[in-house]
This record gives sequence, C-alpha cells and structure tokens, in this order.
Amino acid sequence: MTSIDKAVLLSTAYMPPIQYFTKCVLYKDIYIEGCENYTKQSFRNRCDIATANGVLTLTIPVVHAEGQNKIPIKEVLIDNNKRWKAIHKKAIESAYRSSPFFIYYADDLFSLIDAPSDKLFDFNTSILKFLLEQLEIKPQINITTDYKTIDRAFDDWSEGIHPKTSRQKEDTTYISKPYYQVFQQKYGFIANLSIIDALFNLGPGTNEYLRSCVKTK
Repeated sequence: MTSIDKAVLLSTAYMPPIQYFTKCVLYKDIYIEGCENYTKQSFRNRCDIATANGVLTLTIPVVHAEGQNKIPIKEVLIDNNKRWKAIHKKAIESAYRSSPFFIYYADDLFSLIDAPSDKLFDFNTSILKFLLEQLEIKPQINITTDYKTIDRAFDDWSEGIHPKTSRQKEDTTYISKPYYQVFQQKYGFIANLSIIDALFNLGPGTNEYLRSCVKTK
C-alpha cells in the first residue's frame, strides 16, 4: 500500500470509526480541524459500538452555553455533572468483555476515560493518540491554526465521515471488509463501528485489517 503524498484534514472525534483510521493509515500527515465551530450529532462527541441489543451510540454530553449558538470546537466543555464515564465504561465492558483482546486494552482505555477532562477537543486528542499507538500507526498529527487552511495540498474529510448517511462523502479509498464480531451470529457483520470494536476483536491484527480496507490506485 502506497501512502498519499498529501495531507488529510479530519475533525476531532470520540473513538472514531474504522473509516477515520484508514485515513490515518493512508496519509502521512494528519491535520485535526481546530478552528471550526462545534457541530451536533456528529462523531465529534459520539461513537457506535456493537452490543447484545444491536448498535449502541455512546455520546459525551457537552455544556451548551445559553444564547451561544456557535461554540469554537476547542472551547467545548464536557458536562461532567452527568455520569457519562461510568455509563460508557459499563457499556463497553458489557459489549466486549468476551472479545479476544478486551483484557489487553480495556484498562488503559478506561484510565484515559477516567482521567480529568474538561474540554472535548483535548480529551478526544488524548484518546486518538492512545489508539494510534496501540494500532502502531504513526502519522504526523497536526492541529490547524486557521479554519480549513493547511500550507500544502490536502484532502478534506472533516465533514465527510458522518453518522448520517446523507452527510457522508463518497469514499473511493475505503473498502469495508468483515471481521469477527462478538454478536455477528445475531446481527451479522456491522460495518464501520468505532475502532475499538476492531481493536478488541482483532488485537494486533487491526493494523493489517485497516490496511486491507484501503484502496489505492
């Protein structure tokens, strides 16, 4: 697989989906958009996992300042008055405790979730760096200093990877391929879940799996 000699622009995201990480494999330089305004109902504060009851969306609650419609993404505060951390950890454990590699990654992931976290952007970044390390993917991570402005050629995927089908950008470099999932006998294979679904089920093989999902010319 040949890396693309351009940068890619991505949004911040909470335990992003597999498609997101195929960009981290394909591009050497990753830029996270740090100058946008917060967008609701996106992967910026949510992720999807597979549970015994089907797909479950885990959402980080954020503080909405009264009368403030546009909030810079770096200023978005997590609403830690709600018990979201305990809820997310319980859901993840329930969904993946029987997966082959849960015990190898869960403690470190849960420690990051439990760590003091006020700002969504910073929290997401710490999770992203941890996941990239576990996946042995080593792109150069940068944060933009101007909105959608990078001093080199880049592909913009900051809005194209989205929970809503109508908002998704056509992706000619990503191919979804099935792998073992805990509840596949009940629901069949569920594509493009949070990367932790692949990590808990494939372990070190996740890197090779991601590369197999990348289509290049």
